Amino acid sequence: MSNRLEVRSVSKRFSRKSGLVERGAEFMGLKPPNPVVRALDDVSLTVAEGEVVGIVGESGCGKSTLGRVVAGLLQASEGTVLFRDKRLQDMPGEEAEAARLKVQMIFQDPSSSLNPRQRVREIIGAAPLHHGLTTARELDDYVSLQMARAGLDPSMASRFPHQFSGGQRQRIGIARALAVQPDMLICDESVAALDVSIQAQILNLFLDLRKQLDLTYIFISHDLSVVEHISDRVVVMYLGRVVEEAAVEELFSHPNHPYTRALLQERPSLDPVQRSFSAIEGEIPSPLSPPSGCHFHPRCPLAMDRCRIERPELRTVGSRHKSACHLND
Repeated sequence: MSNRLEVRSVSKRFSRKSGLVERGAEFMGLKPPNPVVRALDDVSLTVAEGEVVGIVGESGCGKSTLGRVVAGLLQASEGTVLFRDKRLQDMPGEEAEAARLKVQMIFQDPSSSLNPRQRVREIIGAAPLHHGLTTARELDDYVSLQMARAGLDPSMASRFPHQFSGGQRQRIGIARALAVQPDMLICDESVAALDVSIQAQILNLFLDLRKQLDLTYIFISHDLSVVEHISDRVVVMYLGRVVEEAAVEELFSHPNHPYTRALLQERPSLDPVQRSFSAIEGEIPSPLSPPSGCHFHPRCPLAMDRCRIERPELRTVGSRHKSACHLND
């Protein structure tokens, strides 16, 4: 399959800009430079046409930052993002604008991502009307179509977001994303704030929309069971780096990286056999000063001296299976 998206060696750093006085103090050595948060560190990823790629990892590993860089909400500090083998920077104005519309994001908290002062008709219809995907005369019918696709009653288009339940508000966010006719949806913890029964409904909706509209997904979540259910391929991140990548069946049955194995061993299970659960030892290091070598070595029970010095490369360890661990040598 051809690639719909390719991320090449993308890094993202956050730092507060110094004012004039601060820059002078830094130049004279009276003040240290502002700290730099290394959110993404040389991340590469491909997503094929029609594929669902799950991204998992602990909070602070860079999942959401990667999603925002892909969606164009953040600019990468280094590296390149290509859509169908083209960079946005190389496209003319109208083509670049159309390409940005093809990648839409669905956020974790539907309450904070919807304007409380706008009615649903305006929330869903503003973008397609602005970009010429519909006309003012046809707007009501267009909004009704998007609401029906997302499982909402079109007769509720005149209501405000606070008049809906959490699951319904998430469906409004989905309808808003679908309204600009995207090719790819980036779902950033989009079911984490919902009840389990509502989660199942939204996940099934995502799968139905994938078939109906030939959509490609990047599904960001910390819930391994959800990712296993919906994904074709899984990418595991730790402290801004990709540590393992494999087809979903391969990763859940034969995890290679010690971090992946630790995540899978401690997920809840309905197995009647009694077992004790324990969190991964230690805390995730600060992205302000990540460890040298392998970022996971301070918490890894199999760490060697080499792990503290040399960064492991993401290498092929099986069919469609990659892992970044010195133990593979």
